[in-house]
Amino acid sequence: MAEILSGTNLAQTIRAELKEKTEEMKKQGTVPGLAVILVGEDPASKVYVRNKTKACEEIGFYHEQYNLPASISEAEILDLVDTLNHSEKIHGILIQAPLPKGLDFKNIINHIDPDKDVDAFHPYNVGQIMIGDFEFLPCTPAGVMELIHSSGVSVEGKNCVVVGRSNIVGKPQAMLLLKENGTVTVCHSRTPNLADYTRNADILVSAVGKAELITGDMIKPGAVVIDVGMNRNEEGKLVGDVDFATAEPVVGYITPVPGGVGPMTITMLMKNTLRAAQKWAKKKNL
Repeated sequence: MAEILSGTNLAQTIRAELKEKTEEMKKQGTVPGLAVILVGEDPASKVYVRNKTKACEEIGFYHEQYNLPASISEAEILDLVDTLNHSEKIHGILIQAPLPKGLDFKNIINHIDPDKDVDAFHPYNVGQIMIGDFEFLPCTPAGVMELIHSSGVSVEGKNCVVVGRSNIVGKPQAMLLLKENGTVTVCHSRTPNLADYTRNADILVSAVGKAELITGDMIKPGAVVIDVGMNRNEEGKLVGDVDFATAEPVVGYITPVPGGVGPMTITMLMKNTLRAAQKWAKKKNL
């Protein structure tokens, strides 16, 4: 039987630690602050933003939420970002994706002060991740690494396979595994014979977005399997990229969907915001 790696439980532990550190910062005169910008009426985005607000309140952060109409101009958003860049109350700025058509997400992200880019999407922070000298990590890959660490399995020397090559998860995930001395293979939609790669993985991270793509016969016995996927199957049930029913008897460790990577993503956003506030306070006191 596999050991289930609960992101829900691990997130609670980490948030308790963040809350303690936040209380310490408050005593020294700094309240970590996060600003979230939501443009339009996307239902999923509204849920994500609400969960981020709840996390801020739970940990004790100051937070601002901007609900902007889909008709807003890009110039107006950039003006808001510029204001937040200069705000002493705000240490982290987040643009909730996706944005409505006509707005350039990349251009808006590029206007965020890299020191307040708590999603780690700014080209400067992406470059820092590539060279292994980073302040912030993208929230989902960071959460994946925390889950791997919680298993007690060392990445060093392991065959690591990442399925998916997105800029948000797949590519940075590969860099983080590489930094910890894993031997990393990145697979994607053009990879032939996917099972030939996944069967050799000591650590398998799937972030491809295809319901139950990876079955138990495609996984090495005893492997650590981290399922980033959030999909709906034909019955409308929320499932991951991995077929849990066939994988669980084979693997050593596995994350559930839901309750695995999801809770960790927002928790890592909180961790980045606290780090940004710490960095700001250090500069201020120099």
